[in-house]
Amino acid sequence: MSESLTQENTPDLAEILSEVKFLKSKVADLEEKLKLVPDITRYSQLQEFLKEEKFKEADQETSRVILDAVNRSRDDLTPSDMKQLPCSILQVIDTLWRDYSGNRFGFSIQLRLYEEVGGSIETLRSQNMDILQKYGDRVGWRQNGQWRGSDYGNFDFTLSAPEGCFPAIWWKSPYGFKMATFCFMRLIECNLTDPQVS
Repeated sequence: MSESLTQENTPDLAEILSEVKFLKSKVADLEEKLKLVPDITRYSQLQEFLKEEKFKEADQETSRVILDAVNRSRDDLTPSDMKQLPCSILQVIDTLWRDYSGNRFGFSIQLRLYEEVGGSIETLRSQNMDILQKYGDRVGWRQNGQWRGSDYGNFDFTLSAPEGCFPAIWWKSPYGFKMATFCFMRLIECNLTDPQVS
């Protein structure tokens, strides 16, 4: 009698393997979901700068966060690296900038403004310089027909700066306009649309 009870109460090998497979699948699902949860410590300094309206420091911190995410320095960041930049990072950075600037700054604001001056996926593919220049004029990155890259220290780092002006420094690259094109394409791929418009 005790032998038959033991056999009845003991799961067979197929059931055990099925349960192990199920549990492994659940663990893998949870690990994937954890990858999507932002690493709060990654953004704490950026959030602090934005909260204090230290936009120059926040701009530089934004660049640091992005470069750390792809394990590159500014001079090493390539257009191909932009394709690998996790959307979750861009989304968190965008949300922080929008929240602390009253929706004046952020990637989604920049993308909307690019589209407002005639930009589209087609103008990005063709690297339309006229559109990029109009965009630069709109967000204050150009002055008197010239790009202000070397004039960065003289930007207006307040809420009075032109809409969409920040983040700014992360766009500067040895690849020039090609990098700007890839940056905008990544924002589109990551669906960073301005929630005020949607």
